[in-house]
Amino acid sequence: MPARCWVEVGRLDDIPCCGARRVTRADGSPPIAIFRTADDEVFALVDRCPHRGGPLSQGIVQGRAIACPLHGWVIELGSGQAEAPDEGCTATVAVRRVGDRILLALPEGEMAAPPGEAA
Repeated sequence: MPARCWVEVGRLDDIPCCGARRVTRADGSPPIAIFRTADDEVFALVDRCPHRGGPLSQGIVQGRAIACPLHGWVIELGSGQAEAPDEGCTATVAVRRVGDRILLALPEGEMAAPPGEAA
C-alpha cells in the first residue's frame, strides 16, 4: 500500500454550511467531495454515487448524510454506505480539520487542486 501524506486542500469557510466542494486530483483519479455539516464536521467521499455514478458534491447534506441529486439515494458521510433499502458504498477519504484548515490523506506525491466553486 502506498504511503499517505496529509495535503491541505482549503479552509472550512471554503465550504458552505450543509454544502460541499469538489477537489480534483492530479493523477486523474475520480474527484473527491468534501462535505460540511451544520455542526462544522467535515467528511470526504469519492464524488460518485454507488447507484449510477451521480455527483454527490451536488447533493443535499442532511445531518451526517448526503442525498444524491440524480435519484435521491442517501449516503452516510462517515462510512460511504447507502441507507436502506438501497445497497452500495462509495469510498471514503480520510479528512481532518486543523483549526480552520482542511487536510486530506492522499497517496504520497499526489497533489489535489483546491476546492472549486460550491457544488
